[in-house]
Parts: sequence; structure tokens; C-alpha cells
Amino acid sequence: MKNADVARELNVPVGTVGYWLHVERAKHDALPGRPKRPCPRCDNAPLDESAYAYLLGLYLGDGHIIRYSRHRAPSLMVTCAEAWPGLMTECEEAMAAVFPHNSVSRMRRTGCSNVKVYSNHLWCLFPQHGRGKKHERLIELSDWQQRIVDAYPWRFLRGLFHSDGCRVTNWTTRLVGGERKRYEYPRYLFTNKSDDIRKLCSDTLTQVGVAWTTLARGSDPFHISVARRASVALMDAHIGPKC
Repeated sequence: MKNADVARELNVPVGTVGYWLHVERAKHDALPGRPKRPCPRCDNAPLDESAYAYLLGLYLGDGHIIRYSRHRAPSLMVTCAEAWPGLMTECEEAMAAVFPHNSVSRMRRTGCSNVKVYSNHLWCLFPQHGRGKKHERLIELSDWQQRIVDAYPWRFLRGLFHSDGCRVTNWTTRLVGGERKRYEYPRYLFTNKSDDIRKLCSDTLTQVGVAWTTLARGSDPFHISVARRASVALMDAHIGPKC
């Protein structure tokens, strides 16, 4: 039926019918003049799983999905500090690889930038999205996500440590020949308030053979520490310090 016929049938303005159609087509990414952008979940389109594993780690740390209005597609934003331009570029490249039909942009903020992509299929690829803060709700991977993490564990860990982790130099003192000397050693730390996200990190570290411990500050066990020499060497080979 024509829009005018539907409007007369329902006794509503013809513009209202046109708006309803627009909203419905936008849900299915089928607006006139816009080619349908295939989704790895809805349409079985190809997915760069290595890039996705890295982006998933970034999302669980410093990312969020938001929809400002019902007229626009939701956006995925990952906040990156200006001090790490290499990390920001790697995040941008991962977004472009996972969403090859969508443009990726940067929005500058004070001391940081939001790397951003719009897509109607964000909720398909990141089912962990929900209301409220991540540490106040259940975070668990779907079976297909766990399969990707199992196939690319280091890429997933790289995303986690690039978002909520760091490589630092710790120090202590030891008695050597009766003289107390300063001893320095490298350590990786991952900090997140979500028990579920920390468990995803620690389980994946165990999978790749990295020894880790829980480091509590006060009564808050929010920190995962990697300090053994062999494990730090593994982390250096696959992750390294932020740049």
C-alpha cells in the first residue's frame, strides 16, 4: 500500500507513516540508497577474528556502546590516552578490520581521544553490552566469542592490557655480602573492578602459560600481577609496554 493509503486507513498523518517505515528500515540497515552492510553474526559475513579478539579486550576495559537517539546507529567508543598514540592507531586499525564497511573516527577529549565506529550490528558482536557499569552486571563470553579467544589468546590479552593494564618497574632491597642493595624488576599489572573480567584475564593468562597472582591493595583484590621472570618475558614477547 502507498503511505497515503495507510495514513487514511489508520487516521494518522502521512509523515508519521513515512517515519515508521524509516525507523523499521534503519533497524535492518536497509535505508534507500544505503547498501546493506553484512554482519558476521546475522549474515555469516567474514570476520577478522584476530582483530576482533584484540578489540574485545579493549572493549571490556575502556570501551562502551551508546546510542544517542533512536534515529542513529549505536556507536562503539574506546577511550585512548593521548600519551599512547601507537595504541590509538592499533585500536583504529582493529575497528576498521572488524567493521570493514564502516568508517572509523577519532573524537578528541582532554588528554585522550575516543576511537569510534557506528554500526547497527554492535550488539550482535558485543553481547556483553547492557545497562549500568560492567562491574555491576554479569560479564561472560558467548560460545563463539570463547572460541575466538581460545584461538587468539595473546591478541585478547593484548587488548585487555592495552586498556586496563600496564608494565611497570618495581624495586626492593636485598642484603648482598652484608650490604643492602636496591633490586629492580619489571611487572605487568591488570586492574579492573569486575570479578568476571579479571577472571577472563586470569584464565587466558593460565592458558598461555603465564604465572599470575592477585595483588590486593587494602581490601580490594582488583589487581592481577605478573612478576615471575619467565612470565614477564612471555608478556614482553607478545604484549610489551604501551607506546
